[in-house]
Amino acid sequence: QVQLQESGPGLVKPSQTLSLTCTVSGGSITTNYYYWSWIRQPPGKGLEWIGYIAYSGSIYYSPSLKSRFSISRDTSKNQFTLQLTSVTPEVTAVYYCARGTTMLDYWGKGTLVTVSS
Repeated sequence: QVQLQESGPGLVKPSQTLSLTCTVSGGSITTNYYYWSWIRQPPGKGLEWIGYIAYSGSIYYSPSLKSRFSISRDTSKNQFTLQLTSVTPEVTAVYYCARGTTMLDYWGKGTLVTVSS
């Protein structure tokens, strides 16, 4: 059973850098043909797909968010990360990691990130 767990700061100040980590258990992030995504849900809004990192290490971002986010991975820890610099309050959301791209079969529980001074 694949499990994903998000971790990171619950509160970030404006202009700071947001870093979230997704730890995967029950499967390797380098296993062929699996993709690992980040998704967010701002308060009162729908889910928004941010991007993925593939088993190969290739990365793809949503065109509307490409310039703001950065995805990377640490294969030795079986983790992948999401980073966003110079955050603003509009970044406030619940952030999820999941396996897949358009079809997401395993999800983390999500972590709330609030940007506030």
